Amino acid sequence: MRLLLNLIWVVFCGFWLWLTYVIAGIIACVFIVTIPIGVASFRMASYALWPFGRAVVTTPGAGPVSGVANLVWFLIAGWWLALGHLTTAAAQAVTIVGIPLAVANLKLIPVTLFPYGKEIVDARMIPAAQRPLHSL
Repeated sequence: MRLLLNLIWVVFCGFWLWLTYVIAGIIACVFIVTIPIGVASFRMASYALWPFGRAVVTTPGAGPVSGVANLVWFLIAGWWLALGHLTTAAAQAVTIVGIPLAVANLKLIPVTLFPYGKEIVDARMIPAAQRPLHSL
């Protein structure tokens, strides 16, 4: 089922969302200071391309540095990318078939806004009782 959902996702929105993350990562890597932002963008690109069957978990030991990095990320790229998820979700919600994809797009917004201090893992590696609500 995950494979089918991921294939539908890639065809209808995953490729374009992946492309926006990659472009944001390339732009961030142009400046030396923002290379960590570019790396986070590339990490998010892989998640935006193939999200079903993976989950976002909080990284233990993420301290105040990740909070500052999240603030910088939000100002430079996070809100633009979240806006892309929101507009894609709105376009998908118009059709009945697109509603599950729209819900998945909305679930990607929190990690898109604040990716530092979080890790993308295989959902099967997390016990069912400990899975976050936004695991796809």
